[in-house]
Amino acid sequence: MTVISADGRGALGRSVAANVAQGLRLSGDLTGLDVGALLRRLGKGVTEDGGAPAATRVQPDGDGAQPHPGDRPGTLPRDHLRVTDTPVLQTARFEELTPAELYGLLRLRVDVFVVEQACPYPELDGRDAEPGTVHLWFADDEGRVLATIRVLENGEDRSIGRVATAVSARGRGLSAQLIRRGIELCDGRTIDIGAQAYLESWYERFGFRRSGPDYLEDGIPHLPMRRLPS
Repeated sequence: MTVISADGRGALGRSVAANVAQGLRLSGDLTGLDVGALLRRLGKGVTEDGGAPAATRVQPDGDGAQPHPGDRPGTLPRDHLRVTDTPVLQTARFEELTPAELYGLLRLRVDVFVVEQACPYPELDGRDAEPGTVHLWFADDEGRVLATIRVLENGEDRSIGRVATAVSARGRGLSAQLIRRGIELCDGRTIDIGAQAYLESWYERFGFRRSGPDYLEDGIPHLPMRRLPS
């Protein structure tokens, strides 16, 4: 007699089903037994690779996001699901940041502006902690910062800077979404940026225009750009 066990969820691998079939054949007692039906019942829920059914990696939050690519749909209503690796846009002032969030923001900026661009400069310039500064960033489901910007108050005007995206997250449009949201937060005020020269056309997409001559900052070509209230 072949003894089998299940995990309580109907997830039996092909090897278990095969063992049952072999045991039945060895016993010779197949009278009136539909072996195929038995195996199909035992194998209910088994995936093609012999594992348990694939589960959609989701968590409740009500944004109706699509399932993770390559996963089979889940059974919960779509309007209660969110793919866990969909970046989440977050906004906070300095005093609202957790230590982990602040560390993540600063680490990304150092990784990009200091390490990647081989530019030793004072990244911590004192403006992150100003009462009017707003930090915006995208984080993954494990809290890793993927992209960030900050919005500064310059009197009646505003400034957007520290635009950085992690190497692993580039090409996904995250910085563009942050810039658009940053513009919204500026509430119709004039916005200045010090753009790296090669990004001039990219910032023009958001309504920024050159406002002065090129200049070098820490050895990197920049130009001033401004976006007037619409």
